[in-house]
Amino acid sequence: MRRFGATAERLDILAAGHPMEDWLRFMGRLARAQHVATTSGPAPDALPQSAIAQAVAAGLPPLAADGHRRSASWHSAFVILHDHLDTPEVPAPAREAIAALHVNDASAREQLADAFLHGRVVASDAASALYVAAALQVYFVRMAARLPQPSLQLLPQRGLCPACGSTPSAGFVTASGATPGTRYLHCSLCATAWNHVRAVCITCGDSKSVTLEGVEGDNGVVKAETCKACHTYSKMIYQKQDMKADPFADDLASLGLDMLIAEAGWSRHAPHPLLLVG
Repeated sequence: MRRFGATAERLDILAAGHPMEDWLRFMGRLARAQHVATTSGPAPDALPQSAIAQAVAAGLPPLAADGHRRSASWHSAFVILHDHLDTPEVPAPAREAIAALHVNDASAREQLADAFLHGRVVASDAASALYVAAALQVYFVRMAARLPQPSLQLLPQRGLCPACGSTPSAGFVTASGATPGTRYLHCSLCATAWNHVRAVCITCGDSKSVTLEGVEGDNGVVKAETCKACHTYSKMIYQKQDMKADPFADDLASLGLDMLIAEAGWSRHAPHPLLLVG
């Protein structure tokens, strides 16, 4: 399972000489800790086949993030994250935020997890919510990996993940494979990837007022797809410009583009789970 390891490796590359180098290296350390939690922590129980069948029959995602009754195993992922981030190399404020959650009982983490999955995290909890979100990513990635392929059906709202119903982190346009140039959306929570037609807004489905915006003079790996119909934007990552591009790492490393697009009046299609900003 390479999701978090690949992101960590890509962040190490992107961090070198980047204006936000220290932060990207910290996020790389977090992704590496997630990789350890994914490959060494106790595996969560798979969903019962009957529950999967009911969800598919109803046209719902089997792992609906806002309704799934998660097992307590996700706390093990949180503990592994804490242990790997409790080092002098991690900035003190970051260590203090995760340590505060570590000493709390599990119910406090459960409440913050519910707030995160329902989009109700308050500003005062944002620092702690980062680690809860990271642990939940580990849990949902492992759960989604155990879903049978036939259970992953495109939802009526094509911009939402067919596995857990969450919003995507970014769109990724391939440069290889059987159909190069295909866009896949990558779920921000469980990392499931699904095909989505290009030049169609992932928020509202409009195709007449979608345009691409980028930073003049950059390498063209990441662009913002803006929609005048709903005035939102989403990230598009082009593998053709860099075969090592990663839909999660390159999204984080292009926050400058987010700032420019936001200043122009556009709103991101959905909050980034590790940033908790729109």
